[in-house]
Amino acid sequence: MRIHKLTALLTALAMSAAVMTSCGSGKTEDSSSAAKSESTAETEAPAEVPAEKPDLERKGDMRGLTPTELVAEMKTGWNLGNSLDATGAAGLASETSWGNPATTKEMVDEIKAGGFDLIRIPITWGGHLGDAPDYTVDEEWFGRVQEVVNYAYDNDMYVIINSHHEEDWRIPDNAHIDAVSDEVYALWAQIAERFKDYGDHLIFEGLNEPRVKGGTNEWNGGTDEGRRCLDRLNQTFVDAVRSTGGNNETRLLLVTTFASSAVKAAINDVAIPDDDNIAFSIHAYTPYAFTYNANADWELFEWDGSHDSEIDNMFYDLKDAFLDKGIPVIITEYGAVNKDFNDEEIAGWVTHYLETAKSLGIPCVWWDNGYYISGNELFGIFDRNDCDWFSDTELEAIMKVYEE
Repeated sequence: MRIHKLTALLTALAMSAAVMTSCGSGKTEDSSSAAKSESTAETEAPAEVPAEKPDLERKGDMRGLTPTELVAEMKTGWNLGNSLDATGAAGLASETSWGNPATTKEMVDEIKAGGFDLIRIPITWGGHLGDAPDYTVDEEWFGRVQEVVNYAYDNDMYVIINSHHEEDWRIPDNAHIDAVSDEVYALWAQIAERFKDYGDHLIFEGLNEPRVKGGTNEWNGGTDEGRRCLDRLNQTFVDAVRSTGGNNETRLLLVTTFASSAVKAAINDVAIPDDDNIAFSIHAYTPYAFTYNANADWELFEWDGSHDSEIDNMFYDLKDAFLDKGIPVIITEYGAVNKDFNDEEIAGWVTHYLETAKSLGIPCVWWDNGYYISGNELFGIFDRNDCDWFSDTELEAIMKVYEE
């Protein structure tokens, strides 16, 4: 049964008062603390995960495709946001610490059934690492990450895994760069070794929105110092993965700009690593006035097409910076927040956004944090508690663009 506006509102009220059951799990999750995506609240309840250890043998095919050929096979994607990237608790409990239920195979199956062929799994590793110099990843956490990866990989989906909310230690400035580079190398060498036998449907994304928090031009290209430190970290990521050999010698790797920004100051001043199997990961919530709650007099609540050029210009800037040089681009985050159930307006916006992206061969991955009614930034389109869609409107608009 589809969830309509009234039903969704009643569901939200119930969530805030009681205990929810996550789809396919048969387990209950305490969702009373389900709000902020940047929450630091501690919780003692561990995430519910199956007891069996995941199969480590996932030998796949590396078909010898170029990055452009591989990216061209992708259509449209979805982010499992605010789950494995959540940081509100220690150990496995972190997965549910921002209010979403533990991820299940049934959730991923429904995402695939909805028409998505690409899933991005944001992962925060910092709270699951040992001390320097090895920075050993906790084995239990590694097992849980691999289990969720397998839900999608075994479903014949393209899968992107990354290193997400790491800004507290991954600081791209001259004062920190040596230690940061060492930790980035140690982390990605372990991830790459763990997943070395997976085929070319698994993609590594090294750095999510790398920036100096609170620094100059944090979201608008940063400084020359920051961009040069980012260049080093992109190369460190590539070197770490390639050092593990096997399928990782030619695996597609996603490098990025300062803060993963699409602004010209970022995309026109980033080094392209000397590697034959890379693409760029970019985040583009364009135009910001429509996609976010800006709380300003210039905020947009309706989409009438008068701002289409902002989308067009952003994509053609990416074309000039990367595509025309033979470097593919994936928009690994885009989306628009729910503003008083303006689903039809969002559908109009996403249609133009994706038609433009499709014309240039740029796959886009919707940022879904699981929040549709309440929480910080209402980007949710899929209800993880009921394995259904909060509204059909956005889903149908996305999929219509990719009809053959």
